Amino acid sequence: MNVNDAIAGYLKFTGNKEINISTALVDMDGVLYDSMKNHTRAWVKLMKKNGIKCTRDEFYLYEGMTGEAIIQMKFKEGAGKNITHDEATALYKVKGRYFQELGEAEIMPGTLDVLKGLKAAGVRCVLVTGSGQQSLLDKIDADYEGIFDARVTSKDVRHGKPNPEPYLKGIAIAEARANQCIVIENAPLGVQAGHAAGCFTIGVTTGPITEKELYRAGADLVFPNMEAFAKALPELLAALKR
Repeated sequence: MNVNDAIAGYLKFTGNKEINISTALVDMDGVLYDSMKNHTRAWVKLMKKNGIKCTRDEFYLYEGMTGEAIIQMKFKEGAGKNITHDEATALYKVKGRYFQELGEAEIMPGTLDVLKGLKAAGVRCVLVTGSGQQSLLDKIDADYEGIFDARVTSKDVRHGKPNPEPYLKGIAIAEARANQCIVIENAPLGVQAGHAAGCFTIGVTTGPITEKELYRAGADLVFPNMEAFAKALPELLAALKR
């Protein structure tokens, strides 16, 4: 889909007469960092240690949910067990330890170029992540110095993605309207959340999730990787700021 068709589709869906971007709401895992491969390994290890069958690929589909929600869902499905908040918190800490043992996640190629391009164009950047992985959150200030004006993490919401609450909070923090915001996501649940919040939602296929699946989830525009997004950014910004 080209940029003009994507914008026309967004305006038709939302009923807005214009789109004038001032704010980018940016996911973390799979967008800022190539971290999902280690997250999926850590999740599988946690589940198998607790006798729950699962596959790595399914956790790409859960990306955006809070850790507690994933744990409660999988233990209910796989073990018929209801997990309390305290139990989920303890299990998530174990998952976090497994994640750290796999080494530091690399910056996603092309992402810094995208975010610097947005900042240079006067677009504010707000982190909106369902993750509470402190090791990654601590890295952002060094790896993306001066980029983010605010953050929304799993600690700030009651409902994780695909509920629109995280992105609605991001819009509120930015003191913007939905038609002034773009969402940058790589997973179906995050795309659904951005779409439901009324934002122009951009999907990037940085993992095994296909372009078709991101469009099906509600993406207005999909790029094959962050480098392609960076290359298209000047044209996209010109169209979105008209």
